[in-house]
Amino acid sequence: MALDTRDSHAGAAEKPEDVWTVGRLLNWTTSYLRTRGSESPRLDAEVMLASVLEWERVQLYTHFEDVVGDRARQGYRELVRRRAEGAPVAYLVGRKEFYSLRFDVSPAVLIPRPESEFVVVEVLEALKGREAARVVDVGAGSGCLAIACAHHLPQAEFVAVDLSPEALAQARKNAARHGLAERIEFLEGDLLGPVVGRPPFDVIVSNPPYIPTADIEGLEPGVRDHEPRLALDGGPDGLTVVTRLIADALPLLKPRGHLILEIGSPQEAAVRERIEAHPEYTLRPTIRDLNGHPRVIHATRG
Repeated sequence: MALDTRDSHAGAAEKPEDVWTVGRLLNWTTSYLRTRGSESPRLDAEVMLASVLEWERVQLYTHFEDVVGDRARQGYRELVRRRAEGAPVAYLVGRKEFYSLRFDVSPAVLIPRPESEFVVVEVLEALKGREAARVVDVGAGSGCLAIACAHHLPQAEFVAVDLSPEALAQARKNAARHGLAERIEFLEGDLLGPVVGRPPFDVIVSNPPYIPTADIEGLEPGVRDHEPRLALDGGPDGLTVVTRLIADALPLLKPRGHLILEIGSPQEAAVRERIEAHPEYTLRPTIRDLNGHPRVIHATRG
């Protein structure tokens, strides 16, 4: 990647083709990443350059002609190299936006995805008009579900559970960033185990691991090689954790309490069947994402 040109203060002494402006860097990197298989090369280029320059991404559009100095180019070159090798942009820059909030991320947590925002929407809809509620997020990861919901439900109490202490540490930092550290209790443990024996909840929500074990090797390399296996592997059929949650949630839900789960799009029928095996549940219509794929299963107790 030929970004190591003369220092930018050389100014007029440089030939135009030697000057690496913001616009030129973005155009070159977009083309380069496209040849390396990136599905969003322009966005990748912008997010990484904004991170190196310590700008908001929108600032790039008003500084296209600004020359980028040697130090920034060197940092950017390294990010582009690692991105071309498959590292996710969110891990490279250390953050990801979710539900219009910033979340710091590391390889200890699953990268928040736009599809999971439909889970937040469903929780907020389920609790619309409620003065107070108790919510537990199972497999909290970065904390994106609990934190996004807590941000919009100031009277609700939240518990976030994860098996990974590293993930919980990241979630705690994100909660602190958004001023919610005192409103979310973080517990380490397996699924709902840490809250057994507590008063029942109004909502149990989860984005559980739901990828069948055999399918993981066929995932996009950025996911397969970088994101935590613990947050991906749902067992032989992808539904090991989901099936446990469906059964374990019943005694921990209030009457008319809500179980809200993110699923893989091919799993709708199988998950609904598992819920229907428990007559205590009443299923609601499946929520579909912007691509029309089944994404969120919602059931109430009673």
